Amino acid sequence: MWRRTVGLGLLTLASAVVGLAASFAVSTGSLGASTIAVPRCTAAGLSVLQNLTIGNVVSVTVSGLPAACGGGTLQVTVNNGSTNSSGSAAVPAGGGATTVTLALPVAVTASEQTDLVVVGP
Repeated sequence: MWRRTVGLGLLTLASAVVGLAASFAVSTGSLGASTIAVPRCTAAGLSVLQNLTIGNVVSVTVSGLPAACGGGTLQVTVNNGSTNSSGSAAVPAGGGATTVTLALPVAVTASEQTDLVVVGP
């Protein structure tokens, strides 16, 4: 008998909670978003050369950087699927070539990914 009383009490409490939740007013708001065009310092192809030491990529030399990228920061990340490392270096004012030393050496594998980003100028 007491189980039936407790069960009915819980059912009554649950109904009250659902009823209370249904009575809350929901107001609509707006969520805004915007896009902005970010100019590129280059759309041309760049030359990327991985510098190796005993089977590990220790730095990456990027050449063909135009003068429009000068004063920016070149960020490079190398990923071999199990290890990744990154580094950054300043791009010379006149463009040209920049060598970025990685924080940790990355072992050379059959498939690697090298990502380049120029931040600024």
